[in-house]
Parts: sequence; structure tokens; C-alpha cells
Amino acid sequence: MSEGHSPLEQFEIKYYTDIPEIFGANLNFSNSAMFMVFVIIAISLFLVISMKKRELVPGRWQSLAELSYEMVANTIKDNVGNQGAAYFPLIFSLFMFVLFCNLFGMLPYSFTVTSHISITFAMAILIFAGVTLLALVKHGTKFFGFFLPAGTPWWMAPLMFFIELFAYLARPISLSIRLAANMMAGHTMLKVIAGFVASLGWALGWAPLGMLVVLTGFEIFVAVLQAYIFTVLTCVYLNDAIHLH
Repeated sequence: MSEGHSPLEQFEIKYYTDIPEIFGANLNFSNSAMFMVFVIIAISLFLVISMKKRELVPGRWQSLAELSYEMVANTIKDNVGNQGAAYFPLIFSLFMFVLFCNLFGMLPYSFTVTSHISITFAMAILIFAGVTLLALVKHGTKFFGFFLPAGTPWWMAPLMFFIELFAYLARPISLSIRLAANMMAGHTMLKVIAGFVASLGWALGWAPLGMLVVLTGFEIFVAVLQAYIFTVLTCVYLNDAIHLH
């Protein structure tokens, strides 16, 4: 595959401004930032328009908004309990942002924000820092008992403590890589198959075209699923911070 038609070209960061770096920080406006702005605008419009009439018998858009609300609310209740209701605005905003970023990436000539580990890791580390700070404020030094499972023999305590601590510190890495890897792998596969369709032409391209259609539907499912998984894991971490188990 020739240069310029690489399946990884779709993940390239492009800058639309030329602002000098300040203390090593790149402040230029990129395609990633642009699509994040698009996502925030789209989410705002979706929720405002969907709930504008608030009909007793909801229409299509209102049903989608209510379904999203109920799904996140039930996820919080199932994984955190009643104490998690206070964190609903944060988790709902997180779910909608990841979902719309994933779905926007399915549009032709768009950019998949969540395919970049820098974006997903930034979200993951903020979640990690937030729940850790919450646990320390809520439980104080008792929080460190989280790294030593009940009933651990004394002679295994040091080893178990470091194993649990390592697993805990790995949370933002696994959370971010899972989302970014799934988005990048799926979009790369679609690009490769689309290249086969273009190169084979209409005469021989029907088989890969059919596969492309099926995989596009599957990738949309993965986009929704990964947003849900990201939300569930956030709730699990929040539950650990609140209940220490």
C-alpha cells in the first residue's frame, strides 16, 4: 500500500494554527481538539432538542435521551449503590463524551478522538486520581487496607500488598489502552478492507464490500460497547473508593 494511503493515516494529528510552544506545551488547535468541540456541541444539541418538548409519550429522540439517562443511572445503581447517585452528572457526561467520540469516528473523513492513547489516558488518569482522592478523603489511612485482602496470612501480607498496589496503579493504563486499542484496530481494519474494494473495482469488489458493510455495523456496536465498558469500569472504581471492596 503506497504512502499517503496508509490505514494509519486517519489517526494523524494535524494542526490548524501556528502558536509557539510555551514551556514545552503545544497550544496549537488540532483536528483532535476540533472534533472534541464538535462532540460537545453535538451532545448539547442532542440533549436540548430531545428534551425540549418532554412529551408523555416520547418520540424517537426523547426516547434515545431517556434510554441513555436510564442506562447510566442503572449502571451506577448496580455497581455503586445509592451513594453513587451524587456522581451521576460526571459519569453521564463521561459516557456521552466517549460514546459520541466513538460514533463520530465512524463518519467518513472524520477523526476518531478516542483512538489516541493520549486522550484516553488523560481521561483515565483523571478518573483514577479522582477516585483515589475520594477514597483518601472518605476513609483516611484505612484506604491502604484496600491493598491487603481480608484473611491474608501474615507471611504473605507484604507480597499481597505490592501485588494489589500494582494492580491498582495499572488501572488507568488498562482502562485507556482498552478503549484506544479497540478504536484503532477496528478503524484500521475498515480502512484496509475499503482499500481492497477500491483496488479490485466493481467487478471483483463485491465480496470485500459486503464484508465492509458487516464490519461497519459491528464497529458501531463496538463503539457503543466500549463507551459502556468505560462507564462500568469507572463505576467499579468509584465503588471501590466509596466502599473499599
